[in-house]
Amino acid sequence: MDELFETMIVKLIEENYITMENYFLDGTKIEANANKYSFVWKKSTLQFEEKLKDKIQETLCHIHKMTELEAGGHGDKASEELPAQLEEAASVLDEKIESLTEQIAEESNVDNRKEMRMQRSALKKPLRLIREDFLPRLAKYDAQKACFGDRNSYSKTDPDATFMRMKEDHMKNGQLKPGYNVQMATENQFVLFYSLHQRPTDTRCFIPHLEKLAASSLPMPKTVTADAGYGSEENYLYAVGEEKEPRFDFLIPYGSYLKEQSKRYKKDIKHAKNWIYEEHDDRFICPNSRYVPFKKYQTKKNRSGLEQSFKIYECEDCSDCPLKQACTTAKGNRQVHWNTIWEELKAKAKTALECEEKSAIYARRKVEVESVFGHIKGNRSFRRFSLRGLDKVYVEFGIVALAHNLLKVAGIRLATFLKSSVTKKVGAETLSFPSNFFILGTYGTAPICFSAKKFS
Repeated sequence: MDELFETMIVKLIEENYITMENYFLDGTKIEANANKYSFVWKKSTLQFEEKLKDKIQETLCHIHKMTELEAGGHGDKASEELPAQLEEAASVLDEKIESLTEQIAEESNVDNRKEMRMQRSALKKPLRLIREDFLPRLAKYDAQKACFGDRNSYSKTDPDATFMRMKEDHMKNGQLKPGYNVQMATENQFVLFYSLHQRPTDTRCFIPHLEKLAASSLPMPKTVTADAGYGSEENYLYAVGEEKEPRFDFLIPYGSYLKEQSKRYKKDIKHAKNWIYEEHDDRFICPNSRYVPFKKYQTKKNRSGLEQSFKIYECEDCSDCPLKQACTTAKGNRQVHWNTIWEELKAKAKTALECEEKSAIYARRKVEVESVFGHIKGNRSFRRFSLRGLDKVYVEFGIVALAHNLLKVAGIRLATFLKSSVTKKVGAETLSFPSNFFILGTYGTAPICFSAKKFS
């Protein structure tokens, strides 16, 4: 599928339908062919596993008391050692049960035989728990955690599908559905490239999508245009490149870009952006004319694992400040956590978006990507996959993308032909068709073709 799709894109570039210069990227969620109610949640799995471990430790301590097995500090054992501990305890229980069985067979006293049978039954109960409950459940939870990866959920009928919140819902109550996040780029409403992801958020799909594009035979775009869902420090750093040589230009607003344009934001004193900054002394001056000097550096990790460096500024004295209630909710002095790299990247993005030429390109984003999504999901009713599994679903959407591009070319050629075939006559306009002319269209999801020879 990759080779076939890339061959089509190269052909479209050769025939000047597209240029791969402006890369309009967006994502949409398409429902998987999976049961909506057979789900597994990572949080629940971890909770059940912790409860099972506690129960196992209690059982091991009980077995230790009955068989005088060496405990060895069960509470400090790692979770991956639990199966080995259970197997060891089970083997000891087997030996004890076998020994008691032999003693019962040799014993002639009825009371002694009865007492030994009770001892054997007490040993069989934890052995049954280990073999039929503990070990199978530990194996099940390990398999589930391996299936999760970095996801929080998956469907039992299609383990590759992740539960995501769709815009449309069959019960109209915001219920989650199993699906895939389709990342797709367009130009002139042609599908340039696509990738499928198991992550519901677009932010973390940006780099994997472009890495896959870089690994293909297609050229890298000059400008990548996307909505604010992709505006993060990690994505900006990827676009800029490690050596400050941009991989590509980007027109991607950050999350608070529109909010910062409002008058209300610019007048809000709690935002340090609205304060006076003295670069020479590296300090802010708050609205109450008090100094907020630099205090220390601090490093944090975000959810995706990116290390962010912050400069911490702290006001000298916020006591008896009449503006404190509107400025901060902290009990002590007001602190400002300033991410220098992130602020520089946001300034770069803002400059690009405010450029008249580039803002005209960004204005095309909705017309480009959303129109293609409308054709695929609305006009052609492709809202749910028919196959299961990430690899098969990837091929299925590839067929949809190929069909879209073919129909787009057919529509352009038909419009060009009709325009050239219109001849003006007195009082009327007529269309002239050659004898071998074909009209290509679609009905639902099936392509149809009409020949001019069929018409009288």
